[in-house]
Amino acid sequence: MKRLLFVAVVLIMAVLAASCGKKAVKRVSEDSKIATETFAVVDAIKKAYLKRDLLEIEKNTTKDGFREINSMMKSFDSAELDFNPVLVEIEEGTVSYNVSWTGTWTKDGKTTQERGMAIFMLKGAPLKVDAVLRANPFKYPE
Repeated sequence: MKRLLFVAVVLIMAVLAASCGKKAVKRVSEDSKIATETFAVVDAIKKAYLKRDLLEIEKNTTKDGFREINSMMKSFDSAELDFNPVLVEIEEGTVSYNVSWTGTWTKDGKTTQERGMAIFMLKGAPLKVDAVLRANPFKYPE
């Protein structure tokens, strides 16, 4: 009887030890890495826009993307811009990032509030913004 009890205790301890082992680490998918990089690039451009840092914007855009953003930028005294991700579509060589945004710009004491939906088109490795489609948040205040 003692032997049977001892075997049962050892068996229970073995099962518990096996179940308390380390969990398998799941690898991050390639699409997840691309989406994370997309978020970081667009966020860097937004922060650079608010600081009016053209070098940082240029660093995160293609030549066409920089020309587009730079040509649309208007002067402002202060601005707040919030992006809410909606959808990331990853296709061969391009990424489209749909963003719902709201913004408040102040210039010469006048405050302008706008909102819209923009699509950031990214390409290359590392990813860079190539175009901003639909309601471009960088064209305000008008």
